[in-house]
Amino acid sequence: MKILEVKNLKKDFESLEVIKDISFDVKEGSVVAIIGPSGSGKSTLLRCATMLETIDSGELKYLGEHAVQTIDGKAVYASPKDLKRIQSYYGLVFQNFNLFPHFSVIKNVTDALISVQKKPKDEAIEIGRRLLEKMGLEDKEDAYPFQLSGGQQQRVSIARALALNPKILFFDEPTSALDPELTGEILKVIRELAAEDMTMVIVTHEMSFARDVADRIIFMDGGVIIEEGEACDVIDNPQCERTKMFLNKFENR
Repeated sequence: MKILEVKNLKKDFESLEVIKDISFDVKEGSVVAIIGPSGSGKSTLLRCATMLETIDSGELKYLGEHAVQTIDGKAVYASPKDLKRIQSYYGLVFQNFNLFPHFSVIKNVTDALISVQKKPKDEAIEIGRRLLEKMGLEDKEDAYPFQLSGGQQQRVSIARALALNPKILFFDEPTSALDPELTGEILKVIRELAAEDMTMVIVTHEMSFARDVADRIIFMDGGVIIEEGEACDVIDNPQCERTKMFLNKFENR
């Protein structure tokens, strides 16, 4: 089953074409890594897919439901009621954590469960504690973000995204704000999620990680998909010259 379908997506910022006619899909249980140089459109593509940015034209579907489609050359979004339901299908983990600084760890994880999904507080806290234990943070539920390391904050943000039980999880450079010592703990969590068949789309600059954890890799440059295929094929045996040039910059891939 296809969780996400993107067809002919285009996005401009004034006169600058950032996303140029991109199409791909993500099947249930698969992990897709998106790689490419800075400015290639990777994060913008993720923001369009999660509707943090509006698209100019194209088609976006979750579980077969249109979030947006193009009618008479114009992108038309679903009704607010339908969009709210569709948005519950996915979660997004930001590169800079985006935790509420005035909320405790447990409140950061459970707030949307209570305010959006209207779950009883006791049930939400039970879910939150289970996820914090999964993240190795069971002793941090009463702490505040400023009391945590960057890696711990990112694990809280992953727990928060998982709390809503999404069908697909998006990661936007989940380790870019972390020093190398903390990067490993986040990659370990993502590997564990992949082993549990969590459907994921990961924008990353960690090439060896992308090869190890992803089923498919999409290489972007200049707002277009240059090459895509099975992870090992793209990383170890790229077919396009531009992909080869990009990957040659990574010694340990």
